[in-house]
Amino acid sequence: MDRGPIYPHRLASIQILDWADPECVCWTKKFGPHRCIRTWERMVRGPHFAGAGRALLLAAAFLAAAASFLPVAEPSCPRDDSVVKDISQMQQSSYGIDGFSHITVAGALAHGMKEVEVWLQTIVPGGGTPIHRHSCEEVFIVLKGKGTLLLASSTLKYPGQPQEIPVFQNSTFSIPVNDPHQVLNSDKHEDLQVLVIISRPPAKIFLYDDWSVPHTAAKLKFPFVWDEDCLPAPKDEL
Repeated sequence: MDRGPIYPHRLASIQILDWADPECVCWTKKFGPHRCIRTWERMVRGPHFAGAGRALLLAAAFLAAAASFLPVAEPSCPRDDSVVKDISQMQQSSYGIDGFSHITVAGALAHGMKEVEVWLQTIVPGGGTPIHRHSCEEVFIVLKGKGTLLLASSTLKYPGQPQEIPVFQNSTFSIPVNDPHQVLNSDKHEDLQVLVIISRPPAKIFLYDDWSVPHTAAKLKFPFVWDEDCLPAPKDEL
């Protein structure tokens, strides 16, 4: 039996229906996605739709149902919610930075911190952090070793020649917001180990290839390397 032509305007009106439609969600929660598909089937039945048109719409509805029941990607970084933690058991890595080791002692993404984040970082002799800046307050406490803080200003178009400030065991120093800086281990024999506290985590870090790079050309790295595993993988929207 001829069920009549498919009217484009009617087809468009069906296609824009959201899978999160209240009626559809209600049926899905109670009976499963097949009941919602049947609801769609009833909507497209009638003299205005041919069998092929209904089949396409039903297939689209089924695919939407299947996608909604797929498991959500979870972050892969280890999570320890205990009150007392053993630092020696925490994840430690260079994260691709030569001569550098990082532990997130208490973090926003790894531990749910809201106001501050705490890192334990170790730099081998001759090593250092990248040249970088960030719009958060940062405080260092030198636990052992000695090194050099290179600190430039954000008031000019580019950092320019930085100040060279010696740091040593039991010293502490803070970095002004958005000032480019770098911490180097200037000792030839001993590691430099620092405890770092930052505000407003997670940090959005801008990297410089050298001190002559304009501030506007610094490259944003977010999430930073030690936060990448703590973010859920992006969903495929297709």
